[in-house]
Amino acid sequence: MSGFVGVVVSDPSLQGQFTQVELRSLKAKFVSLKRDSGHVTTKNLPGLMKKLRGLNEVVSEEEIAAFLSESYPDSDHEIEFESFLREYLNLQAQVSAKEGGAGGGRGGKPSFLKSSITTLLHNLNQAEKSSYVAHINTYLREDPFLKKYLPIEPSGNQLFDLIRDGVLLCKLINVAVPGTIDERAINKKRVLNPWERNENHTLCLNSAKAIGCTVVNIGTQDLVEGRPHLVLGLISQIIKIQLLADLNLKKTPQLVELFDDSKDIDEVLSLSPEKMLLRWMNHHLKKAGYKKTVNNFSSDVKDGEAYAYLLKALAPEHSPETTLDTKDPNERAKLVLEQAEKLDCKRYLTPKDITEGSANLNLAFVAQIFQHRNGLTSDTKQVTLTQTATHDDVLLSREERAFRMWINSLGVESYVNNVFEDVRNGWVLLEVLDKVSHGSVNWKLASKPPIKLPFRKLENCNQVVKIGKQLKFSLVNLAGNDIVQGNKKLIVALLWQLMRFNILQLLNKLRFHSQGSEGKEISDADILNWANCKVKASGRTSRIESFKDKSLSNGMFFLDLLSTVQPRVVNWKVVTKGETDEDKKLNATYIISVARKIGCSVFLLPEDIIEVNQKMILTLTASIMYWSLQKQPQSQSELTEQSEPSSMTSDAASEVASEDGASTTAPSESEEVNSLSDSISNLTTDDATSNAPSAENGNGVAGS
Repeated sequence: MSGFVGVVVSDPSLQGQFTQVELRSLKAKFVSLKRDSGHVTTKNLPGLMKKLRGLNEVVSEEEIAAFLSESYPDSDHEIEFESFLREYLNLQAQVSAKEGGAGGGRGGKPSFLKSSITTLLHNLNQAEKSSYVAHINTYLREDPFLKKYLPIEPSGNQLFDLIRDGVLLCKLINVAVPGTIDERAINKKRVLNPWERNENHTLCLNSAKAIGCTVVNIGTQDLVEGRPHLVLGLISQIIKIQLLADLNLKKTPQLVELFDDSKDIDEVLSLSPEKMLLRWMNHHLKKAGYKKTVNNFSSDVKDGEAYAYLLKALAPEHSPETTLDTKDPNERAKLVLEQAEKLDCKRYLTPKDITEGSANLNLAFVAQIFQHRNGLTSDTKQVTLTQTATHDDVLLSREERAFRMWINSLGVESYVNNVFEDVRNGWVLLEVLDKVSHGSVNWKLASKPPIKLPFRKLENCNQVVKIGKQLKFSLVNLAGNDIVQGNKKLIVALLWQLMRFNILQLLNKLRFHSQGSEGKEISDADILNWANCKVKASGRTSRIESFKDKSLSNGMFFLDLLSTVQPRVVNWKVVTKGETDEDKKLNATYIISVARKIGCSVFLLPEDIIEVNQKMILTLTASIMYWSLQKQPQSQSELTEQSEPSSMTSDAASEVASEDGASTTAPSESEEVNSLSDSISNLTTDDATSNAPSAENGNGVAGS
């Protein structure tokens, strides 16, 4: 389009890491270097990268050159713009890791899931690789498509070669969280073309985000190339999610045995799986007479003594006293593994991995023991915790999950394990606000965790509410103390407005950069009208009256919309008529996977479509719209045409934002999002310096 002035990157996941302001600045610097030098190589790139935001004054040209040489040993290797962007992101991640140390930035010590998969640990841990290969061989050996390629040989590059078509990673995600990906959406031909491979990798990365993986700095091209450190980092996260899936009160209510009655149930629910596993382990160690407390899965278990006591408590029939009497740590580790095998625990680590304190492998080992014998009583008074949930509780739980995954996908420093508990100190919400509206947070007035003084938490939460009002959120009934007290309905209402703001902001930025003018900001009604017009223009008859139209439950409208924006993506042979509950679920599951496959980053569940949860329906529609406009920049008329009057009035559109009771008055259409000019002025440039978190990367719900 003649008015299009944005920088377009072929990989949507990579494009989503930068704003257009940042992309244009980086592109200009890259082109200038290429013009001056003839071409950009490993040799002349460090000088440019040394000057970029986040790298200047914290890393030397020599360090940058050494890093680049790991990926490009030939100093004359010509580097293209997209490769330059990836290496810039990776260097930023390395610098961030170096500055944050083990504690990890403002958000305090992160969960294992927060450990970045792109901190450039290029020296591969062969033991971990072998463990992951053994896991894949065990769980996917009988898969109809993969069994002809398995077992994988751990010593060579077979794993990375097999990753390249994307099928294995999609299958592994489904092992970790069954039903995440509809297999009908995976391209599974014997030989895939580049387009089909890219679709599989896009589906994989968006699905990985939807189950809680941190994939901020990894793109589809990294998987196509089989970059070992990135591939292993992603596999590590997926496997850990699988192994720790039962370490919560909802899945294993017997875990309540680990806590005394004085513990707040929300506090218990908010524990990360890793912390829950440590608590479980120490619970049994104390009963077995072990005098120490295990605080980590590395140095505290290196001598194997804690394992000997743990197995003595859980499986005394397999635990002779000789294990405890053994003085040699290597011999003790060997005996421990032999005893664990008698509990059917797969041997994914060696005695050496124990004595060297491999944190990832030791965590996986303990998680396996938990899975096979947790030693908890089956008679628990708290089983009712999962049996008396009302429909509203279930809906809140689903929405909590969606918002949790969305927040974690933004790349904030803190990793959220439970929204309702983790936002109560206000810090996470401030991080989210800084991502979606960069520069809005006054970090000098904020207190970072751990926060011991209650009034500091209230100060954080009061600032959250203040910023929300500045962004024209409808927060009439919400005060900072409601967040501190953990009012679930009000927190959900706030988070919904944050997510909606992020979606509309991304759509407005896209229109601004493609058209060069602001114009009227996009509203919920515009999104609805766009979807109806798109489907009608394709010759299909589906139409919806609003985002709570009950006809949406059969999935046909979304299938029509997806096939309109990407004609080849829907396989109509596998679509049902959506007449029965089972057929509706099949269609809903397929819709979510197809949307992720084309590049939409969405966090809803099939039930949200079947039950027509209007908030989640809006996010899905907006994500499809964002992807469509990003891929095929349209004229001004497509975004504003009213050839088909929208049935959603401004009141009806704003009803979504206020339905949870956080407000009594909805924002007017002109108040729905911050003005675009303010959003643009808040964006940082490469030369800017700030004490606030890094600039918004756009990696939100509406597309990455």
